[in-house]
Amino acid sequence: MKVRELAVRDAYEFTPQQFPDHRGLFVAPFQEPALIEAIGHPMRLAQTNHSISRRGTIRGVHFADIPPGQAKYVYCPSGALLDVIVDLRVGSPTFGQWDAVRLDAVEFRAVYVAEGLGHAFVALEDGTAMSYLCSTGYHPAGEHGITPLDPELALPWPAGLEPILSEKDTAAPTLAEARAAGLLPDYEACRAHYASLR
Repeated sequence: MKVRELAVRDAYEFTPQQFPDHRGLFVAPFQEPALIEAIGHPMRLAQTNHSISRRGTIRGVHFADIPPGQAKYVYCPSGALLDVIVDLRVGSPTFGQWDAVRLDAVEFRAVYVAEGLGHAFVALEDGTAMSYLCSTGYHPAGEHGITPLDPELALPWPAGLEPILSEKDTAAPTLAEARAAGLLPDYEACRAHYASLR
């Protein structure tokens, strides 16, 4: 398992080894020892999510209140997508910055997104599946979003794709609006939360 830290602090890319043979292919996109070595603690697993999206569908930018927040380990078992992680933690050295990773059913890369970071993706093919391992269950009152079309963030959505958004994501505030409303996580509170998991 190859591990790479992304440009956004506390986010990592994982590339598993593949084992093809005459029957097909075996791959393990999630391997706990590699994750623990990267982030310094195990990931609690409270819920798994699975979505299937049409080409051009953008989901996100989503994040959850800290505490408890929601860490995610995501991969793409079918199709292809561009996964985007945004640092929404006020006070972070990488606040407002993003990084992007192509996740697909060829390389089977996965991404770990720590609590407090924003997460979004765009489906590059029809029928693209995304699987999420989540550290906490869905808690509607603590779930928030930033518009993925915020011109200040300038997220790297591919040209030539007509964005398909939910009503909730379409109506989400910009990063500046969310910050002014006090919705964004605090970096030091996030760091304290990470330390409590070690």
